[in-house]
Amino acid sequence: MIRFFLHYGIHFIVPFIIAFIFFKQYKWKVALILLAGIIIDIDHILADPIFEADRCSINYHPLHSYWAIGVYLLMLLWKKTRIWGIAFLIHIIADITDCLLIRTNL
Repeated sequence: MIRFFLHYGIHFIVPFIIAFIFFKQYKWKVALILLAGIIIDIDHILADPIFEADRCSINYHPLHSYWAIGVYLLMLLWKKTRIWGIAFLIHIIADITDCLLIRTNL
């Protein structure tokens, strides 16, 4: 149960916290973009089965690969891509947390 709340809390609560603290002027727009970071889960359709509860997404799916994570980090360098980079990295942090909890059986 803790795994569920941590994973989805990071996906759906952290974006609002970041938007409301660091992007006060555009908080709602930024919050929606940060929530949209979940779009990288589209790569799950390439897996068989599409969803497996105990599978770690990191470096398993293409948009969750180490190369993709490197691109998301590079996106932080440019103002036009920074919010999307943050959105994708929030998603990756949520999935890394999930992977760690899978390993510890929580």
